[in-house]
Amino acid sequence: MAELSSSDREHAVDSARTVLQGRKIAFITGAGVSTDSGIPDYRGEGSLPRTPMDIRAFLTSHAARQRYWAGGHRGYQAFSATEPNPSHRAIARFEGSGDALGVITQNVDGLHLKAGSEHVVELHGTARNIICTECGQVFDRRDISDRIESTNPWLLSAPAAELGPDGDSIPENVDQFVVPECTICGGILRPDVVFFGEFIPRERFSSAEGMVAAADAIVVAGTSLTVNTPIRLLDRARRRNLPIVIINRGPTKWDTQAAVKIDDGTSATLQALADAMEIA
Repeated sequence: MAELSSSDREHAVDSARTVLQGRKIAFITGAGVSTDSGIPDYRGEGSLPRTPMDIRAFLTSHAARQRYWAGGHRGYQAFSATEPNPSHRAIARFEGSGDALGVITQNVDGLHLKAGSEHVVELHGTARNIICTECGQVFDRRDISDRIESTNPWLLSAPAAELGPDGDSIPENVDQFVVPECTICGGILRPDVVFFGEFIPRERFSSAEGMVAAADAIVVAGTSLTVNTPIRLLDRARRRNLPIVIINRGPTKWDTQAAVKIDDGTSATLQALADAMEIA
């Protein structure tokens, strides 16, 4: 999908500026804000079909854990090296100037934090931490990566699929992969992310609710709103008659209820919006 022309973007951004000026904004972001950093989108135009790991399969199948950890390690090397793009930096500008309360993100890539945002609710968790499902011990992902490389020296040279949205890159053969275990109790390790089939932790959703409740306006960026959680947050915003601005390539489930919908990429649009609102 082609980006808007400069004149069309200027008109759309001016409409958004009129709606948002003088209001405290809560941002809600999805995978589309990270595509310009080289992380693909599950559902964006041109994205390949993908099947996320199911929590039941992960916990009950050793083969599933081999596939997950092998792919996760290969991808994490590239995933963790990604840098914030203009979308993340523009949102950080809004927060730094006091015009935004923070950002609620569906992404696990940590790029909002890298860009300088301080108030970030990571709805789906973070790839930075690893947790034992038995004893609750928390490990740094970098330490687990070192262990994986020492027990699987063949892995980095094995052919693999392209990087996926959650930082996975599946090798062609994972049968020989040695799965890392908890060094405290020998239990199953998992990243601190919400797997398919799991619910977002209540306290995390409550943090997101609190940000929406304190906001005067909502900006949704880079998500088609097919996931239930942001829809629930927007329902709460609608009950308070908060204006909602949506920036996303392609349609979303909330387009007809938005005060402004901008069908364009997030990087150029958020930069232009920050400039138009004279955000420092």
